[in-house]
Amino acid sequence: MMTPILTTKLHIPTAASTVVHRARLFQDLNAGLEHKLILVSAPAGFGKTSVITSWLETQAHTIAWLALDENDSDIARFMLYLISALQTIHADMGQGVLPALASPQTLSLDLILTQLVNDIAQMPDDFILVLDDYHTIESQDVDHAISFLLNHGSPQMHIVITTREDPNLPLAGLRGRGQLTELRASDLRFTDDEAKQFLNTSMGLALSQDYVVALEKRTEGWIVGLQLAAISMQNHADKLAFIENFSGKHQYVLDYLVEEVLQQQSDDTKNFLLQTSILDQFCTDLCDVVIDFDANSQAMLNDLMRANLFLIPLDNERKWFRYHHLFRELLRQRLNLSASNTEEAHIRASQWYEQQGFELDAFHHAAKANDIPRVVRLIEGDGMPMHFRGQGRVVQAWLQAQPTAVLDTYPQLWTSYASIVLGQGKLDMAETKLHHAELALQNVTEDVHTRDTIGRIAAIRATISAMLKQVDAIISHSHDAFEYLHPDNIAFRISTAWKLGYAYDLQGKRAEAQQAYQEVIPIGQRSGDIVFTRLAKLGLGYLQKADNKLYQAAETYHDVLHMFGDPSAADAGIAHIGLAQIYYQWNELETAQDHIEQSIQLAKKSEKYDRLIDSLVFQARLYIARDRLNDAHDILTEANRVAHQQNIAHKVPEIADLQVHTFLRLGQLESAGYLVQTYDIPLSEARVLIAQNKPKAALQLLEPLRQKMENKNWADECLKIMVLQSIAVDASDKTDEALAILADALALAESGAFIRLFVDEGTRIIQLLSALYEQGIMSDYVQKLLNAFDTNTIPPTLSANQPQIDALSDRELEVLTLIADGLSNREISKRLFVALDTVKGHNRNIYQKLQVKRRTEAVARARELRLI
Repeated sequence: MMTPILTTKLHIPTAASTVVHRARLFQDLNAGLEHKLILVSAPAGFGKTSVITSWLETQAHTIAWLALDENDSDIARFMLYLISALQTIHADMGQGVLPALASPQTLSLDLILTQLVNDIAQMPDDFILVLDDYHTIESQDVDHAISFLLNHGSPQMHIVITTREDPNLPLAGLRGRGQLTELRASDLRFTDDEAKQFLNTSMGLALSQDYVVALEKRTEGWIVGLQLAAISMQNHADKLAFIENFSGKHQYVLDYLVEEVLQQQSDDTKNFLLQTSILDQFCTDLCDVVIDFDANSQAMLNDLMRANLFLIPLDNERKWFRYHHLFRELLRQRLNLSASNTEEAHIRASQWYEQQGFELDAFHHAAKANDIPRVVRLIEGDGMPMHFRGQGRVVQAWLQAQPTAVLDTYPQLWTSYASIVLGQGKLDMAETKLHHAELALQNVTEDVHTRDTIGRIAAIRATISAMLKQVDAIISHSHDAFEYLHPDNIAFRISTAWKLGYAYDLQGKRAEAQQAYQEVIPIGQRSGDIVFTRLAKLGLGYLQKADNKLYQAAETYHDVLHMFGDPSAADAGIAHIGLAQIYYQWNELETAQDHIEQSIQLAKKSEKYDRLIDSLVFQARLYIARDRLNDAHDILTEANRVAHQQNIAHKVPEIADLQVHTFLRLGQLESAGYLVQTYDIPLSEARVLIAQNKPKAALQLLEPLRQKMENKNWADECLKIMVLQSIAVDASDKTDEALAILADALALAESGAFIRLFVDEGTRIIQLLSALYEQGIMSDYVQKLLNAFDTNTIPPTLSANQPQIDALSDRELEVLTLIADGLSNREISKRLFVALDTVKGHNRNIYQKLQVKRRTEAVARARELRLI
């Protein structure tokens, strides 16, 4: 569930009617559109935003505007608002990565930014992105994000930054490459002519040139200083005396002028200004809620607009406003309310924001009011805590700032803390927070809330056990959690239900695991849970694949990738591995390759070494399928190195299993035999026995293994065993029995459209498939399988009565030969020195002429016709 955003942060402020047209600066800004970055950097009050807003009114380019504040230092919030700003230009911009921003997991920022840059590259026209008040940002992650956009962004995007201080961006490099336009305080200061236009035309003072020059000199062209001076002078008869007495450093000048301005306002106006200064932005209704006296807020705002009292409209309808930042800060310094009244105003603002659905703003005002019970309630949410809805970093920052006594008073805060850090992979820290929660519970009277906290502690410990794959502990803690958790605590109940499913999965109880996952998904979707709904779908996809329901599994995996949205989310790699395995079985090797490459990249980025090993092993399988045996050997060696280096011993047999395949293809029977004697890999052992011409020994191994898998109802393992059994039985000169077993295997495999399961067994199975074809058993499916073999050993009956095909051109034959050699489209384009799109065009022609749908079928068909 995404947090609502304040759309007013995305509105370009309306240029004030008093603004001075600054043609000299507009020329510099127009020239800056040839560069990557326009930086407007100057102290407060130099008219940075005013210059940009008035310049934008002269532009034909589309514009994305983002007004920044200190809350945007949180990288997830910043990215959410940045994408929302870009979506004001194009609604689909960054849509694919939004779900990741709601996840409590640590963001893989570079991959999110890569997807965003790719989206920006699709924009047909130039546009301007303005980041206003960048100085409010204190975040290395945000600085990195903007640096990434500057380094890798498309030329059609022009970034404009306004700031009081230079940001931590690669300015020197941009400056050296001529990619930076800068406007500084010296550029922004009013010239004498501009000061005269502002004071006399905009502010209506009718000062002589000498007075203008004197005042401009006193303020050093400082625009806010001039504006404040002009407002003060409007009620001074002796303007020369005022100017002569006007001196000092900027901050002292401003202090003096604010006092002058405030003293000239009515008591109601002063109170309105002071009391509403607690708000970063406001509308009439919010002002009515915050002020504690009887006043017409709409009339007050209209008067402030007419008086030029630093009120900035945030939308075209002029419903939302903010004060000039410096003016607001000084109002806050002079806020003459008592501390209790200030807190009460923050509480009223918090209540109003909560009613409007802006929970983050409600949380911030409650925190400023130090209303701990209210903060706790907002963190808890309505059965779905804030950190489960993407605000974990905000909550964590608040928790870190609290004294231990506060957390001890509300032990559930310790569990929120533990849950947040656990989502960041900090298991030891999470356990420490849980220990604090247990100590705090000893001093709290037991009631439904404390029981629920006990349940949370158990639920979080179940998660820790799941991360460590400690099955018994998962089940024990999960049962304890269900005993204590409140029925309305949906978030923790969902997570616990998933963990039980995961424990069943680890135990091999697939039916129980699938039922648990299927129960989690609809509840999670209704409640807005993201994390455990995705995890349940990932588990369900794996079990569907294990049940040989490849189409259902593929749909589930694609659905979960859509839920992730962010292509850089670490757990998205699980779905990519699953899809790679499915597309591999369908013999769509290029698609499988795409998914496994993404999985490898994500595993390396997130340092998920067990997943990296799975991905490398599968990459080796793809190499074997393409007869790149040396590459397969090298990558399996790398996987072995990672397994030993990271102490992941349970992955070594999986690596050895595929190494046996490689050795058998290379004819290195002795090396294959050594591995099957060293590791418990029974199917590979059966293959070695068959290769050693010991089919009976292979059957003695396979028959009880098949019975065991059937008893466990493990459909995928049963199918693999049946294929090997058919080969072993055939090698024992029992062809009819072998054909019967293979026919049963085909009947189980056809609904999932398995191809590589049979092809990977090599030429031994071709004769059996050919015999089934001749008997008319599942002819269409068998022909599809035989067409997938890269061999000329195809029954003549398969090529009889085939329709005539159009002749291939010389270039198409050349491309087809390279396809048969295992080259990818990109490799072919480099070999032939042609564009990638040209190669794809040749592919389409080849497929059409050969009447096939994919490259493996094209190769098989071409060999059948003796074209290659």
